[in-house]
Amino acid sequence: MLQMSQPTSTLPTLRADWRGWVALVVLMLPVLLVSVDNTVLSFALPAIALDLAPTSIEQLWIIDAYPLVLAGLLVTMGTLGDRFGRRKMLLLGATGFGVVSALAAFAPTASLLILARALLGVFGAMLMPSTLSLLRTIFRDRDQRRIAIAIWASGFSAGSALGPIVGGLLLEHFAWGSVFLLAVPVLLPLLILAPLLVPESRDPHPGRADPLSILLSLGTMIPIVYGIKELAVHGVLSIAPIMFVLGVVFGVLFVRRQLRLETPMLDMSLFRQGPFSGAIVVNLLSVVGLVGFLYFAAQHLQLVVGLPPMQAGLALVPGLAAMIASGLIVVPIAKRCPARIVVPSALLFSVVAYVVVAFAAGNLPVLVAAFAALGIGIGAAETVSNELILSSAPSAKSGAASAVSETAYELGAVLGTTILGGILTALYRAGLVIPPGVPDAAADAARETLAGAVAAASALPPDVGAALHEAAAHAFDSGVVVTALIGAGLIVVAGVVAAASLGGSRGAKS
Repeated sequence: MLQMSQPTSTLPTLRADWRGWVALVVLMLPVLLVSVDNTVLSFALPAIALDLAPTSIEQLWIIDAYPLVLAGLLVTMGTLGDRFGRRKMLLLGATGFGVVSALAAFAPTASLLILARALLGVFGAMLMPSTLSLLRTIFRDRDQRRIAIAIWASGFSAGSALGPIVGGLLLEHFAWGSVFLLAVPVLLPLLILAPLLVPESRDPHPGRADPLSILLSLGTMIPIVYGIKELAVHGVLSIAPIMFVLGVVFGVLFVRRQLRLETPMLDMSLFRQGPFSGAIVVNLLSVVGLVGFLYFAAQHLQLVVGLPPMQAGLALVPGLAAMIASGLIVVPIAKRCPARIVVPSALLFSVVAYVVVAFAAGNLPVLVAAFAALGIGIGAAETVSNELILSSAPSAKSGAASAVSETAYELGAVLGTTILGGILTALYRAGLVIPPGVPDAAADAARETLAGAVAAASALPPDVGAALHEAAAHAFDSGVVVTALIGAGLIVVAGVVAAASLGGSRGAKS
């Protein structure tokens, strides 16, 4: 009997003490920073457009260069973290991210800013898989880990919503480069405290490194993401189909190689688990919905309604609060209710949000309330899906599993901007009717982007400028109607996938 009771007496040692929770706070710093960086440019973009005068293509690249590179490198960096040390990868990424952020703040041209954003993607790819996989090491008790992941997911989602607020606050008082300088004071505490509080962890049996797998993973992700961008901007007659084919070919080669390797870079058997694969799809489509919503909400609030950046950011505070609260409230619910019910139920709030916006896009209070509803759905769904992803993978491969989850996040950020943003841009151009009396140069600027129309209108005589601004606002909000309905459809797909694939998984099971 004494021997039988031994395991029970050792169970409390699995629970993290106060140092574990303080370590979680430290790990939240890069989570908040990277997620803020995903959306802060949505609010800084009008100021950047006025200062650097990018073309519409450059404008999309300024936003998308970062998540494109990030998505391409996440699996590689997650695997390298498993091999060489997740904390070591975290600290290296934080150092590089801070240095490049400082350089990006003073970029004199759109091209150099795009280059800096790409480099930020390299170092950001080192940060994100490390934070989530280290939670698996710090919180070995699943109940504690579930709460930690809820905080992590809420931080990631909240950071995406916090981006416009932080951007609004900074842009109210400083130049647009300040949104990049934010990284320096955020990452300094991480570099000091992480070596003291965060334990190192790695795969004890990583096997030999396989450079070919790394190249194949890059060859898969980058062409696919780039193809999505080209399709959104230039349509099916662009290079997009070629890039898709190239990405699929490399993807097939990558999968075949992983199946042959004794110790694969990415364990493909994970994708045969319904909860793992389903949770990945939920993450991807949820982020598409969140980033796509923020893309047009930021422009509507600043360029159509005319709110200053700070006030526009504050208009989204209710959504931020709802996102954080729903991510934490769903934890006890997920312990008792199957994920296949919890996640679709939560996503219904996000569907309603998009449908409401489609029919009342120009109403400011409705837009604020809709973002709150969107936040409820996204916050709850991502908390549950991330816990399923991490618990489905072996502890030794938590870095690679986290990287797949992060890849879904970043691919979703790209899709949110390129697909929903690209559709909105196309609809805006098609619906814009240039008023009489607008010079050709101003008309050309107005057709490029909404920011270009607002800038051109401000330089024209009051009556002509007001007419151009009204025409641009009408074309933009008309495009939001169709874009919002497409966003609602994507969230519905996420709910259907969750209901079909997440099965009866409950957080209560260990």
